[in-house]
Amino acid sequence: MQQHRHASPTRRRCTVRRVQAAGAAFAAAGALVLAGMPGSASAQTDSPSPTPYDAAATAAVAKTSPEVLKAMQRDLGISAGQAKSRLANEAEAGAVAGSLQASLGRDFAGAWVGGATSASLTVATIDARDVAAIEAKGARALVVRHSVGQLDAAKAKLDRAAKSTRTANAPVWFVDVKSNAVVVNAVKASAAKALVTAAGVDSGLVQIKKTADRPRPLYDIVGGEAYYMGSGGRCSVGFSITQGATQGFATAGHCGRAGTTTRGVNQQAQGTFRASIFPGRDMAWVAANAQWTSTPYVKGSGGQRVSVAGSTQSPVGGSICRSGSTTGWHCGTISQHNTSVTYPEGTISGVTRTTVCAEPGDSGGSYISGSQAQGVTSGGSGNCRSGGTTFHQPINPLLQQYQLTLKTTGGGQDPDPGDPSGTWAAGSVYAAGDTVTYDGATYRCLQPHQAQPGWEPPATPALWEQA
Repeated sequence: MQQHRHASPTRRRCTVRRVQAAGAAFAAAGALVLAGMPGSASAQTDSPSPTPYDAAATAAVAKTSPEVLKAMQRDLGISAGQAKSRLANEAEAGAVAGSLQASLGRDFAGAWVGGATSASLTVATIDARDVAAIEAKGARALVVRHSVGQLDAAKAKLDRAAKSTRTANAPVWFVDVKSNAVVVNAVKASAAKALVTAAGVDSGLVQIKKTADRPRPLYDIVGGEAYYMGSGGRCSVGFSITQGATQGFATAGHCGRAGTTTRGVNQQAQGTFRASIFPGRDMAWVAANAQWTSTPYVKGSGGQRVSVAGSTQSPVGGSICRSGSTTGWHCGTISQHNTSVTYPEGTISGVTRTTVCAEPGDSGGSYISGSQAQGVTSGGSGNCRSGGTTFHQPINPLLQQYQLTLKTTGGGQDPDPGDPSGTWAAGSVYAAGDTVTYDGATYRCLQPHQAQPGWEPPATPALWEQA
């Protein structure tokens, strides 16, 4: 149902001492902290284990999820032990830096951690007389020219000037405490200089750095949310998909033809219909631009996200829910599969009939049973006030038609080619009765679905039986 009504200055280094981690163990209370800092376990003392009030415990470092630790190892190139140590050290460093900022007042010029485990804390000041106080807290002291207050004030002037100055070629500016300057990243240096001049900022406070980057906003593709066609009208996202490195979503064919451009729920440029069939079938997919990311979710009741784990077809009589941009989240039951229906534009076949209501603008939206994608809204009769009948284009034929991979919560792996000695493959769509081989045995498909990594035939007796 398509609706037609239609976001460096000179520095002086003072005597410093290198901050070392107090220990290598990561105790349940998050005991690994910076040596010499309050609450730390110092090698020179016989102090008891940290109390429940130390910084690491307060920040619940020991309760960090395994997923976070694994991601840190992967992206920061550190070990599991280093990831744990880093979090504990950062919690303690934050507390020490906050204390020093309060005591130094207007002299404070920023703080930062360094090293693989963030075991080194540096605190900058504009007054050499603060060095002793900084080092007494176990931090490295650095005397610089400008305070954080001065840098923040300069950036605030840039912010105000940007409201009336073109900044497309000087897209990023920030206070960088490490370089003790306000840094402007610029595609064209002239644009950065124009911004600084318009703001009336002392050039001695600013560093201009050349960049080729042009930042852009990033948006999520979520099933059930609105999108708008370039020629007018509104439909709803079905399910997030990928095709190789391309991200996008499945939707109804009657919403747009190949080449039709789309804008997202926030009215920002989103993508282009890559292919579309209507009538006959009612299927299409949109390839999104780089600002949009496919997610394994559908917008559920109250805007909460519902996870999509696969596309196993639900049986007749089974429960099913629909998400759409006009009427939101509604549920019902499956009346019949393999239905043909005639619209004014022609007949479509192979759709599923349900008791779920829908209204104009819900077209293309998601049908889901539990965590399993079922299809995209095609059309129907009635409304969500008095009830009605709707039809959806099943998702598996759509995926198969365009060789798309459903985005699921299974981990986002690339399709696995399966066992080299067999024909089963993750990413392939299977219909009931299809046969495959895997690890020397033959299996028969019991339920239509798109195979996911981890759903190998021997491991999924609900989907496959040995023939």
